[in-house]
Amino acid sequence: MTHRTCQAIILAAGHGTRMKSKTPKVLHKIAGLSMVGHVAHAAHQADVDQVALIVGPDMDPVLQAARKMHPSVVACEQTERLGTAHAVLAAREALEEAKDDVIVLFGDTPLLRAETISSMREKLAEGFDVVVLGFRTETPDPYGRLLESDGNLVAIREAKDCTPEEFQINFCNGGIMGFSGAHLLELLDKIENNNSQGEYYLTDAVELANAQGLKVTAIEAPEAELQGVNSRAHLAKVEATFQQRARQEAMENGVTLTAPETVFFAYDTKLGQDITIEPNVFFAPGVTVADNVTILANCYFEDAEIGEGCAIGPYARLRPGTVLEAKAKVGNFVEIKKSLVEEGAKVNHLTYIGDARIGSKANIGAGTITCNYDGFNKFKTDIGKGAFIGSNTSLVAPATIGDGAIIGAGSVITDPVNADDLAFTRARPIIKAGWAAQFRYKKSKDSK
Repeated sequence: MTHRTCQAIILAAGHGTRMKSKTPKVLHKIAGLSMVGHVAHAAHQADVDQVALIVGPDMDPVLQAARKMHPSVVACEQTERLGTAHAVLAAREALEEAKDDVIVLFGDTPLLRAETISSMREKLAEGFDVVVLGFRTETPDPYGRLLESDGNLVAIREAKDCTPEEFQINFCNGGIMGFSGAHLLELLDKIENNNSQGEYYLTDAVELANAQGLKVTAIEAPEAELQGVNSRAHLAKVEATFQQRARQEAMENGVTLTAPETVFFAYDTKLGQDITIEPNVFFAPGVTVADNVTILANCYFEDAEIGEGCAIGPYARLRPGTVLEAKAKVGNFVEIKKSLVEEGAKVNHLTYIGDARIGSKANIGAGTITCNYDGFNKFKTDIGKGAFIGSNTSLVAPATIGDGAIIGAGSVITDPVNADDLAFTRARPIIKAGWAAQFRYKKSKDSK
């Protein structure tokens, strides 16, 4: 099949005053990714060739957020807010470069799936000139209704303009529209603003297309997928929907969640099979988990790679740059940052590991710290395979501990330790017989 070219238009110029934020609305995040990033990512997955991002003045951060998820995003500035059709026309220059398909998206609908965009493109490939994305709802009152006849969409009727019969229709306008690139500019130029708001509405293209004898249809998506965000409450609701969807997908793909409602995933969390995740676990962006991993309760992960058969937690934190190789073990109250923990190594409890390599089958005792920062620079600690680090040890980087070496508990190590050596720093204890009893006796007399 010949590849059909596609241009997406993402409307993202609104500031979102109801968000009560200095941050543009579409930069607020769902599952660790900006809303506009979600939409650009969906477009990329749906093989959209180019994206024209409609932004207001001084909104370069919005452009950069979209470009992170789609390499071919250009910004088109909308200086006046005169309706959706007017916003799309801000991309006139891009639209004049003929594309087979044009999909108009909204930067504040982050749950839209790539499969839904592809379904719209399939309808355009079948010969339809306009495709409207709709949804069915039990509470249609505020939404525009999609009016169909013989399988064609004939009009979009705003709720306030519906007849009593039309008002009963529960097939509603989701706002997202697809167009044949050959006809879009012609339709846009015919849209007028003779309405109470004095704005140019993209939805008017439906009746204009029908009047020209073009083919117009509507397809259906789940209501939850088309949720928009206009307030912090909406943001929380959409986040909850994303998490519910992500949890369901995880369980369907072989992950056990003992308390699903307490586990939170990022937009890019990658999970293998036969993973068990206990309650209150949070995945920030950039985490990959291989098969047969057990994650105990109350853990936090960010930009980390967890190998097959690892056991983690409870109360463990993996910070950016952490890599756990197969069968590594990270226990309670352990924090690891920018470090490699090789196969079978154990960091069981109450430990900080930063900027380090821990060799295979090494054992790190409780209370161990890699002292990797001197206030100005970071330094690396290298711990060899099979090494044993005693409890309450401070390894002052740059430190090198050879294979099989043993570090005595309570040590502060500042010099290299060779393979199979024993190293410890421990002062001789001073014991004064009977001193404690004499001290208590003196204090009791002084208090009388």
